[in-house]
Amino acid sequence: MIGILLAVPFAGAAPSAAGPESQQICPVASASRPPVRPSSPAKPAAASAPAPSGLDYRHLLEATPWGWPRLDRWCVWVEPLGESSPGSRFEERWQQAVTGALTSWGSELSLVMVSNPDQAHILIQRRRPPLLDAQGRRRASHGRAMLEVVEVQRQAAWRLEPRVVVLLSPDQRLEALQATALHELGHAIGLWGHSDQPADAMAAVPGARPVLSLTARDRATVRWLYQQPSRFGQPP
Repeated sequence: MIGILLAVPFAGAAPSAAGPESQQICPVASASRPPVRPSSPAKPAAASAPAPSGLDYRHLLEATPWGWPRLDRWCVWVEPLGESSPGSRFEERWQQAVTGALTSWGSELSLVMVSNPDQAHILIQRRRPPLLDAQGRRRASHGRAMLEVVEVQRQAAWRLEPRVVVLLSPDQRLEALQATALHELGHAIGLWGHSDQPADAMAAVPGARPVLSLTARDRATVRWLYQQPSRFGQPP
């Protein structure tokens, strides 16, 4: 099940780098508010049946009550490096792993890097997730993606948006860290579910070797998802 958090109000190609143009593509949010939960939750066609010949894992994905939490273009903020110090190599390794994961997903959809967190739909933070989730259940300690559904005002227009915080612990070796980032960013861009095959980036139970690139099944699943209609990005 997708864990939905109602937000508290506040006053392709590889992902494109943050720059002045990103302020036009990804305007700053001036306000946000919790959305009204639909009286009749959306029932998108997911996927009651798997793809022919098991070519994807669409049947294992879950939607929100508002439908599929996806956007045609994602604005992404990555926690910047701190000041140079003896521990900087760990931060640099973390950034390298995140960049690799973003590049993989950026080959399938539009990701725009931003320098201001208030521009972002996805925020990637360099810290270890809590061992317990909001329901008190024990969870994986190296990475976690947390979804909020919000109504956001940008340039005087309100839109329904997914807002995802991705927590990635820096204390893993590079390959394991990149595999974790690839998996959690798959959730962030809308794959709220897990593959049943360990070779896939979105595997529920990973195999013996870290998955550092998307498989044909990962790509087929995300392409299927992005062909589905969605209320996200539209006026509430």
